Amino acid sequence: MFAFCAIDFETTGSVPGFPNEPWQVGAVRVGADGAFEPGGAAESLLRVDAGRPFNKWAPGRHGKLRREISEAPTLAEFWPSLAPFVALPLVAHNAGTERSILAAAAPLHAPPLWIDTLALSRMAWPTARSHALEDLAPALGLLPALDRLCPGRAPHDALYDAFACALLLRKLLSFPGWSALRAEELALCR
Repeated sequence: MFAFCAIDFETTGSVPGFPNEPWQVGAVRVGADGAFEPGGAAESLLRVDAGRPFNKWAPGRHGKLRREISEAPTLAEFWPSLAPFVALPLVAHNAGTERSILAAAAPLHAPPLWIDTLALSRMAWPTARSHALEDLAPALGLLPALDRLCPGRAPHDALYDAFACALLLRKLLSFPGWSALRAEELALCR
């Protein structure tokens, strides 16, 4: 096993004339022993102007949090709290979204590696009905751990999804043949 950070952004979704913007971030650190690090979680709502439209199919609780989102810190303001997390290999489910958000927010930051649990889950379970994180978590028995780690939270909450992603990678790395894989090898899977 290796140390990593699982990260998730919830976004506004694509709307003509507007960039896809993050409105929530969650990140969790996992040590080389596979354990969640004490104090190893960071999360925040992220500011999106109150009048900015969201894609009507964008998941999450943003509709109920619009006032809080409009008063939240920007990603740049939250960066000092997030920077220690993104210095590790980064793990995300469908990592392209997280990669593009970080690249736009911090163009000079170069994470050491990106590991995509969506690509890995498609390799591990090619015949699964769904590879969506919210479907894999119950199918793999991850819900009890998620309920302990994120009580009262649900899919499409950034911290919940970051923990779900971390648990999914830990599950994959517990399988024979996977346990010896290094982060560099996993990062090649797309």
